[in-house]
Amino acid sequence: MNLEKQKKESYFTLRNINTVVRFLTISDILILSGFGLISPIFAVFIVDIIKGGNLEVVGIASAVYLLTRSLTQIPAAAMVDKIKGEKDDFWSLLIGSLVFSLVPLAYLFVSTPMELYFVQFIYGLASAFTYPAWLAIFTRHIDREHEGVEWGIYQTLVDLGGAASASLGGFMAYRFGFSFLFVLVSFISFIGSFFLFGIYRKMRIGYIISKR
Repeated sequence: MNLEKQKKESYFTLRNINTVVRFLTISDILILSGFGLISPIFAVFIVDIIKGGNLEVVGIASAVYLLTRSLTQIPAAAMVDKIKGEKDDFWSLLIGSLVFSLVPLAYLFVSTPMELYFVQFIYGLASAFTYPAWLAIFTRHIDREHEGVEWGIYQTLVDLGGAASASLGGFMAYRFGFSFLFVLVSFISFIGSFFLFGIYRKMRIGYIISKR
């Protein structure tokens, strides 16, 4: 019983999980938690800071991001799959994550709706290349017979990080301003992106499942 309990606890501390899955999870916790600071107050930023910003602009900005991501994600995934091996997946994931991290800084220079839409378009493109590559790598390296547990742990930790950041985002924007918040989010996201280097040596020329 004690051994089984220790094993379960080690899963939640990520010690008993495949190295690739561990680093992907940590990276996503940081990146998504960082962006979680923005999500609750992004509409307020658009209405209060951007010239001509209103609820219509908020809706269009969200639509630009989602449409760009939706329409380019399958071609991006097909492009990644076409090249044999995982190195292209890794670089697609890393570059996409780094572009992700630049998006909050880009918001600092946005002053009109058209500029916002352009940033959302870039955000959507980065997402289109990042998510398929992340999912492909995670799926290939997940520990067999523990798929449900590891997906569950990933979702739990990411959701907990998102809950914590959502509660802090409004407070930090109110106390320190949007500029401080965007710089902080970018910084956290860059740290999350650099965690991806921890999986580089585990990438293979062919689709071979790595060991711990």
